[in-house]
Amino acid sequence: MNSRSRDYRNNKVSLFDGIEEGGIRASSSYSHEIDEHDNERALEGLQDRVNLIKRLSGDINEEVETHNRMLDRMGNDMDSSRGILSGTMDKFKMVFETKSSRRMFTLIASFLVIFLIVYYLTR
Repeated sequence: MNSRSRDYRNNKVSLFDGIEEGGIRASSSYSHEIDEHDNERALEGLQDRVNLIKRLSGDINEEVETHNRMLDRMGNDMDSSRGILSGTMDKFKMVFETKSSRRMFTLIASFLVIFLIVYYLTR
């Protein structure tokens, strides 16, 4: 008989120590050892979970900071493009306000004629 099966039988025998007619009564020292072992195992499991949650929260924090920086840059870019667009629109307004309607008609007619010439030449 090898030592492994002997240990198993000894553990099995110690499990059934204190069996009485009314039920099972384990010895207090064995019960205390089981409780300590279960507590240690549960504590190790909790430590692993705490470490996992700590790493996950650190990763989430880094991701949030990265996204915040990206959103700040995007907001700044939008503000600058809004300024450029506003300046361009102001220039268009100045051009259209200072030009007379006759000049505007001549300009549009010229573009239309050039477009039609190009269209017929490429056809």
